[in-house]
Amino acid sequence: MPIAGKGMLITWMDVDPAEEADFNLWYDREHLAERVGIEGFVEARRWITTGAGPKYFNTYSTESFEVLSSPAYRAVLGNQTAWSNKHISQFRNPGRVLGRITHSRGQGRGAVLGVVRLRPAAEDRDSLRAQLVSRLDPGMLPGIISMHLVESDAELSKPLTQPDVSDPGAADWYVLIDGTELAAVRDLIAGRLAAPGAPVITTGTYGLLWDLVKGEL
Repeated sequence: MPIAGKGMLITWMDVDPAEEADFNLWYDREHLAERVGIEGFVEARRWITTGAGPKYFNTYSTESFEVLSSPAYRAVLGNQTAWSNKHISQFRNPGRVLGRITHSRGQGRGAVLGVVRLRPAAEDRDSLRAQLVSRLDPGMLPGIISMHLVESDAELSKPLTQPDVSDPGAADWYVLIDGTELAAVRDLIAGRLAAPGAPVITTGTYGLLWDLVKGEL
């Protein structure tokens, strides 16, 4: 599989421009390394928008889905650093989902990311998954490296600060497209993934800022 592991944490946010320099320093010097250092986490990638949508988008992969509810991960969530608490409390338009990587095709990863957020009905999940599997193959498409499906877990994806609040998007699915060319990724979203059989909630494209793997710590 192009993505190492079977589980994924996805987060996104906007930030106060007055705090943005310190936010990026925190992410680059503390936060990514802290998360990748958790037992069972294998890598993290930081992205920045190339258009509309949340400015920052982040993906963290784990050896297994179970790592996302492990004591090691929960211990870090329950003992945030002062620097983390400062910025997490100031996120604008934040989102956080935890899910299973149920399909991943291709070889390698690109520096351009396409994101398609879907909201399947419970009764349509099996048929949608089968339909997506047939579409998530980069084959010989120019500018497309690999394609992936992440199915969120509704219980784990509840807001950390409001776990009792019902969130209709907590069980959404995410199609991730790794590419080398922004135009190619956008064309794929508008073409092959335009009508996947479930409501498309949002789409977006991002450029890679940097990534970190466990072996680099």
